[in-house]
Amino acid sequence: MTRTFIDSGVLIAAARGNTTRSFAALSILNDRDREFASSAFVQLETIPKATYYKQQAEVDFYESFFSSVTLWATKLDEILQTGNRIASSYGLAAMDAHHLAAALTVDAEEFVTTEKTTKPMHRVTEIRVVSIASELL
Repeated sequence: MTRTFIDSGVLIAAARGNTTRSFAALSILNDRDREFASSAFVQLETIPKATYYKQQAEVDFYESFFSSVTLWATKLDEILQTGNRIASSYGLAAMDAHHLAAALTVDAEEFVTTEKTTKPMHRVTEIRVVSIASELL
């Protein structure tokens, strides 16, 4: 079982579309050989906007995913410290650094994102960063 932290972009892609990226996201989310990890940060990037725009099917999709999460990153001080170190070391934006730090606090084996492999998060060496953006070819 692979311990996988899902970036918010993957959830958004899966919930909103029928593109190649959406299908790649759904393939990962439906993989029974994965154990999913998440954080309140990912919830904040997904549920509130869908709620505000009354996209109930999207909200339901997110809530279903979050109810299946078995590992929650809750050590806020550790996440913030690690996020600051990662952002400084690899040139990441704050939220990307905090998502990766959250993944590290739950000992995730991989971080799945929609970010292209040219983005700074792919410089991080402490965790395997997998992009479904390459699935767009």
